[in-house]
Amino acid sequence: MDDRVTWWAFDEVEDFMRAGFEAIGVPHEEAVVCANVLIAADKRGVDSHGVGRFKPIYLDRIWAGTQNPKTDFEVVKESPSTAVIDGHNGMGHYIAKRAMQMAIEKADKCGLGMTVVRNSTHYGAAFYYPQMAIDRGMIGMTTTSARPSIAPTWGVEPMLGTNPMTWGMPSDEDFPYMPDYATSVTQRGKLELYGRLGKELPDGWVIGQDGKYRHDTQQVLVDLTKDLAALTPLGGLGEDLGGYKGYGNTLTVELLSSCLSQANFMKALIGVDANGKPCSIELGHSFLAIKIENFVELDKFKKQVGEICRQLRASKKAPGAARIYTPGEKEHETWLFRKDKGVPFNDPLKKAFTQVKEKLGLPHKLPF
Repeated sequence: MDDRVTWWAFDEVEDFMRAGFEAIGVPHEEAVVCANVLIAADKRGVDSHGVGRFKPIYLDRIWAGTQNPKTDFEVVKESPSTAVIDGHNGMGHYIAKRAMQMAIEKADKCGLGMTVVRNSTHYGAAFYYPQMAIDRGMIGMTTTSARPSIAPTWGVEPMLGTNPMTWGMPSDEDFPYMPDYATSVTQRGKLELYGRLGKELPDGWVIGQDGKYRHDTQQVLVDLTKDLAALTPLGGLGEDLGGYKGYGNTLTVELLSSCLSQANFMKALIGVDANGKPCSIELGHSFLAIKIENFVELDKFKKQVGEICRQLRASKKAPGAARIYTPGEKEHETWLFRKDKGVPFNDPLKKAFTQVKEKLGLPHKLPF
């Protein structure tokens, strides 16, 4: 198989994934959402959470029987501004989009809207959901728990997930303010990407039982599930560079994602049962929408967000630095570069999509 990168148009990749989801039992409406969330990640260059996870995360889990292809979206408790939702181990993308939409609708009426979810599954790149609020002239925020990967400060056992808290705010610029990242130095998806590329891990990302850095990517991915390796929180090891702050942020997301909804937490999300067999990973999420016009005119808010970001980018640069970025800017530039090119497919990704096409008998023609 050709090792060179092949570019495949976004709409064609999205349609292939939609068809793949439907072929394994995901209803059409849900399959459309799942494929759209995945392709949105690659459009912004968030390749660790895009089409590369189509087979190894979502299809493989459905095939293994650890995730339900059809979603039972149940509202178990509700008020004018809040809701508690049970996803019943269905498709996380669909659950999350509906939950965020509920938060937005409640914010439109009450000024603030918040929903929390239990028994969900991996919902893809987190930015997708605050972007929904931005599109309605609101501030959006989401958190999600994840399989335990991060060791607490001064620990070596993976106890907490990579647990992002992702905000989105509209701006008068061509792109919103959008900090979207894990509360660890890196995340499992980035390790998986390094694994597909055959790259070793740099210092600072992962520690072993001896508290020293690990670099062996493939074995680390195995050892994370065996409590033999752990990611470091933002700030890194110890306290000297603020690792305890990253640990605190990670823990805050765990609490926010699980305690209000009474979702599973920490080691209950490991993904294997007492006999070591794969089982469902039923996650917790939270979604918040804030109606800006209940505080200030939308245009004034957007202008001030943009002006703050412009002043930051125009500030004095460090010697040798070409430019200063603000959150969301690099992703926008990636979109401008990729919008007429599509998704870059490397050799492992080509292999995975070829396997899906053959196993499901999809009629789509692959460009490689």
